[in-house]
Amino acid sequence: MTRSIAAAYRAGDLPAFFRLPPGDLTVAAREPRPDVDRAALVDALRAYHRDLGTLDAGVEAQLARLAHPASRVVVTGQQAGLLTGPAYSVHKGADAALLARHLDREEAPVVAVYWVASQDHDAAEVASTTLLDHAEELHRLTLDLPQGVPVGRVPWRGEWTAEVQDLLDRFSTAPEYREAVRARVERAMRDGGSYADVFARLIHGLLAPAGLLVLDPLHPALAALMAPTLARELECPLAGPARIEAAAARLEAAGFGAPLRRPAGATNLFLEEEDGGRRLLRFDGQRFATERHSYTAQDLRAVLDTAPSRLTPAAGLRPAVQDALLPTLAFVVGPGEIAYGAQLAEVYELHGLRQPLLWPRLSVTWLEPNVVRLLTRLNATAAQVQADPEGVLGRALARERGAGAASAERLAALDAELRALTEELGTLDPTLAGAAERTRHRTTAHVAHLQQLAVRALARQEDDRTRQLTRLKRHLLPNGVPQEREMNFLTFLLKHGEEPLRQLLSLPPGTQAEVALS
Repeated sequence: MTRSIAAAYRAGDLPAFFRLPPGDLTVAAREPRPDVDRAALVDALRAYHRDLGTLDAGVEAQLARLAHPASRVVVTGQQAGLLTGPAYSVHKGADAALLARHLDREEAPVVAVYWVASQDHDAAEVASTTLLDHAEELHRLTLDLPQGVPVGRVPWRGEWTAEVQDLLDRFSTAPEYREAVRARVERAMRDGGSYADVFARLIHGLLAPAGLLVLDPLHPALAALMAPTLARELECPLAGPARIEAAAARLEAAGFGAPLRRPAGATNLFLEEEDGGRRLLRFDGQRFATERHSYTAQDLRAVLDTAPSRLTPAAGLRPAVQDALLPTLAFVVGPGEIAYGAQLAEVYELHGLRQPLLWPRLSVTWLEPNVVRLLTRLNATAAQVQADPEGVLGRALARERGAGAASAERLAALDAELRALTEELGTLDPTLAGAAERTRHRTTAHVAHLQQLAVRALARQEDDRTRQLTRLKRHLLPNGVPQEREMNFLTFLLKHGEEPLRQLLSLPPGTQAEVALS
């Protein structure tokens, strides 16, 4: 079993792969970034917010702070999911705002920025969302997005507005909470634009009061500022992929899986072709090609000159493009992005950059009052239910029935007795020590497995508690996925008003917690 890169990074065990450990905020904050053209960046962001319809006094105040010559940015980003997508999409933006607030200084302002992944073309990952209403009915909405087209190029459709409105109409909750969320959503949909624009307006509406700016890399003004980095990549298009592959080999040698691979000839660039499809560019040493067309380097430089948003970075280059554009102090990331980051430090160097500090994102599981009551009855945490729901129920039933044979305490006592016996046997005959220890391990593991089978059998026999577990799973494992990765954050606003948002924005940055809602 390969080790988790994210867990090892959090523990500070990967200094060979990351320039800064996760807790080194002081060092990151001291590092200047004078090379960013802040005036041009502010002008481009102002143009984007104006076109998005979100340019207001609050945005102007943040842009003024960003224009400061010593300003820095805490950046995060996510795919443009339906109605903000899974809850962690909002959690990441909140954490960026919270961390920026924590690091902010009058002499060196820190601004939070949310990078909307509008260039992404995987419609299946952003076309659906899940909400759970007061009647504990799961609502799953999926829109008919075109596949293979950047979501920032997909126009928002009137029929999608009708589908969203129908979802809100069917959602069982207090009318005043539904109408407040409906107002948010309709403001985001009213001005149309692209699928990514609706997502950006929703994120802005939720988190702009906390100081967050949104950024769409497909906006012409911002794409023009990224063109020099992409032009530099065109000069040596296989150098970055080679470094990614070298890092992959080092990770595997250290016992980790390598999440990012670049096969022979693959570059870190995509081209949006004339038919609207976004396709990976390959390079044979002379010419670039997609699966459909061939291009010279001069052809692609001409694209950058005339329509720079058509040339976009792959996952192995996107962070470097982001941090060439922004004066980044910290990058708020999830576990998958941390794993990618382990392979990208040397890609940054190709562009004269230093990889910023990667900040493991805030993670919250929301516990509604009925969930708290059910967890209390089961004597369990949300994390335990998410990891082993049937085991949690079975252990609760075993405790009620006095079935101590299935308890962790009985297993620990058995292991302690076996350990003492093993040591005594080793004292009598040292040649028996290894065999005795192996027997102890096998015995304890076998009994633990039998305990699991027993408690799950108990769980299957208990109808009432099984119904309780089914309810818990709807809240904590909707569609079999941990809440934060599946449930839309708007679920909680629909059922509890603005209180969940207030609670979220009052947490310390980087919080990892189960948070009870009143």
